[in-house]
Amino acid sequence: MSEFDEIRPYNDSEVVPTLQRLLEDKEFLDTVAKLGLPKAGKYIAPLVRGLIRSRLQKETASIQTVADLQAKIEFYLGREINRTITHLSISGLDNFDRAKASLFVSNHRDIVMDPALVNWSLYKNGFTTLRIAIGDNLLTKPFASDLMRLNKSFIVNRSATAPREKLKAAKLLSKYIHHSVLTDNENVWIAQREGRAKDGIDVSNQAIISMFALSKPKTQPFEEFIREARIVPVTLSYEYDPCDTAKAKEIYQKETEGTYKKGEHEDVKSIAIGITGFKGCVHVHFGEPLTQNFENAEQVKLHLDKEIIANYVLHPSNCIAYEMLEKRSPKVLVGEKQIAFDTADWQAERKIFTDRIATCDPQRLNTLLKGYANPVYRKLSLTANAE
Repeated sequence: MSEFDEIRPYNDSEVVPTLQRLLEDKEFLDTVAKLGLPKAGKYIAPLVRGLIRSRLQKETASIQTVADLQAKIEFYLGREINRTITHLSISGLDNFDRAKASLFVSNHRDIVMDPALVNWSLYKNGFTTLRIAIGDNLLTKPFASDLMRLNKSFIVNRSATAPREKLKAAKLLSKYIHHSVLTDNENVWIAQREGRAKDGIDVSNQAIISMFALSKPKTQPFEEFIREARIVPVTLSYEYDPCDTAKAKEIYQKETEGTYKKGEHEDVKSIAIGITGFKGCVHVHFGEPLTQNFENAEQVKLHLDKEIIANYVLHPSNCIAYEMLEKRSPKVLVGEKQIAFDTADWQAERKIFTDRIATCDPQRLNTLLKGYANPVYRKLSLTANAE
């Protein structure tokens, strides 16, 4: 028994028994059926359960290890990337030592695709795959936990409510992350914040930085511990957000009614839309490891925020949204090649964007536009502060 058993990913010896358990899980099979047949009624899923089980048995028959499973996932993920991403560009892979594991901290826009794209970028360039942090709020069903832990995910306990329970869970998580990077030499991914940045403003949660330090020996200086953790900021820049209208709806409802109640299985739907929805161009940038003499968690948080927005690659969609709100063009650089934005050069992209937002409820249009424009505002603010 390990002290991390309740949160760690599954190991090779657990792969086959877990897959067998999933193939007997009626709720899992019905969920797969509903995802494959979204317009089918709730009575259809049980009728095709046997067919789904047979298909999955064939698909998983050769899977014996975590690596086998990830090779299978790579095939399907690659297909979705080719289908939903116009161009995936990657930069900064030379900024850190590939022989040593790192703690990758990224902005958070999509539940599954954020860690998937970071993982893909590393794996396709000869790095080992990530251990991925995932909140237990997304694992409300046993089969969901099984699926994620098979794919090298470890569990972040967000359901604890009592202060003592929350502290205990945070200490265990901190210790596990530290152990993964320094002892197991395993790369780790965690989002800079709890929950997606639905408004397009990428800001770190300082509590996450404080959590990292909970496993710090009392005698070790804070700055030394942070350097030892090998934290690498990662910026994900999506041209289009498949969940943009849903995010705008939630933000608008919170602003006008004070609250928003998620629908049943809403997170599952967001995951499915995020994976299968069109994203346009996507850029993944890996920053330099944090080696400065940080005195506290606040300094680390501010540095991460600055690095993530500084390395954010703006797309025409961001600038067009800014223009629609401000009635003027932003003086910024766009795209992988970082060329000056000139509205006359992007008429085809403007039509794609305006066609895309045409279905948005007019009351929520400004909210949606702000989600795309906020990275521009933050870039301009960063530039102004640097002058």
